[in-house]
Amino acid sequence: MRIAISTDGSDVSAHFGRCPHFTIIDMENGKVLTREVLENPGHAPGYIPEFLREKGVECVVAGGMGRRAEQLFDQAGIKIIVGVQGGIDEVIDKLLRGELKGGRSLCEPGKGKGYGHEKTERTHEDPEG
Repeated sequence: MRIAISTDGSDVSAHFGRCPHFTIIDMENGKVLTREVLENPGHAPGYIPEFLREKGVECVVAGGMGRRAEQLFDQAGIKIIVGVQGGIDEVIDKLLRGELKGGRSLCEPGKGKGYGHEKTERTHEDPEG
């Protein structure tokens, strides 16, 4: 299975569409076969879901995601898991063990502006305090 994780540094990004990078893994039988980091190609309505679909992504993991992106992934048959926080390596370990749980999206309308590509400040709470 090919999975894209919205990435900000070594952590899951709270804002899918504006994350600086995507960590793409291919996993099979509880093992990571490949791992690469791709730069976010840019935030534009509908563009990133298509970009990831063309890369063969079957599942997207993010802290939060807007409703339109959720709809586009659903239409493309791509599973999403939102509400995820923590380090990328920890998240990958949970994926491999089948233990990753999603939750409420961390994104709210307008909260992603100024984040990621246009990052000047964080508009979400840092779980570390």
